[in-house]
Amino acid sequence: MIILASQSPRRREILEKITPDFIVCPSDGDEHIPAAEPPAFVQALALHKARQAAVRYPDDLVLAADTVVCLDGEILGKPRDRDDAFRMLRALSGRSHTVYTGVAVLYRGGMHTFAEGTEVRFRPLTDRLIAEYIDSGEPMDKAGAYGIQGRGGRFVEGICGDFYNVMGLPLCALSRLLESLGAAGGAQI
Repeated sequence: MIILASQSPRRREILEKITPDFIVCPSDGDEHIPAAEPPAFVQALALHKARQAAVRYPDDLVLAADTVVCLDGEILGKPRDRDDAFRMLRALSGRSHTVYTGVAVLYRGGMHTFAEGTEVRFRPLTDRLIAEYIDSGEPMDKAGAYGIQGRGGRFVEGICGDFYNVMGLPLCALSRLLESLGAAGGAQI
């Protein structure tokens, strides 16, 4: 069985595109990982989450992920409050940034980790547009204070890379990994 160590409905939706055979078991581990370059940072967070879940499911394939937005070397996680969301969206306005998702898979004593980066370009945003978006509540639980799959998608002029990576799980790269482990496409583990 595949164990998805995430409570994200977006990650569940993406994993369902690969296989319907998984259960959700969110990790309850502390996410304080020493600072590192964004790809290494998200891989470390994902591995930490996977290890937390693997304690309860040692014989299953455990999958975990973590996503951050990176602008000019600064990691933008989930906003702390309305002001923080406004600051992030103002900084992203009219610019390109990179979304990194780290993935960790623990299976049969093996550990597989990788990070995927997708470049996202925002159109210029007015303060009023940013405030209206924040009023919707959508940005408050999302890295970089926006969701490309929701209302925040209207800010995106273009992307270079995996769209699903921006949502929180790189579909193509994850599918390849699970296929290599014999765990994709509904195959029984």
